[in-house]
Amino acid sequence: MRHVYLIAGFVALALGAIGAVLPLLPTVPFLILAAFCFARSNPEFEAYLLDHPQFGEAIRTWRTRGAISRKGKKAATIAFGISLGLAFLLMDMPWPLVSVVAIGLTGTWIWTRPDA
Repeated sequence: MRHVYLIAGFVALALGAIGAVLPLLPTVPFLILAAFCFARSNPEFEAYLLDHPQFGEAIRTWRTRGAISRKGKKAATIAFGISLGLAFLLMDMPWPLVSVVAIGLTGTWIWTRPDA
């Protein structure tokens, strides 16, 4: 099972790295997942993520308090707005409405988490 967690950790880390350059793909949730997987497979990789100067604090805050920073919440909301706009521009009905429901549920969940 350790190898499965290690592979999943690297996949999540790769998705997080892609999310760092693509504006609509989240970074921190994938890094939180990677840290979770590495905690069960490779403590050195987990420690690297927890000590990372840019993302470590967000991962530690999520682990200890289940909190998301106000800045992170605002960034997610902006990304949701852009995604929703693109959905209405590029997709045929009723698919943009599916996006409205998904964004509404996810956005509500994000904004109900404690502030970091």
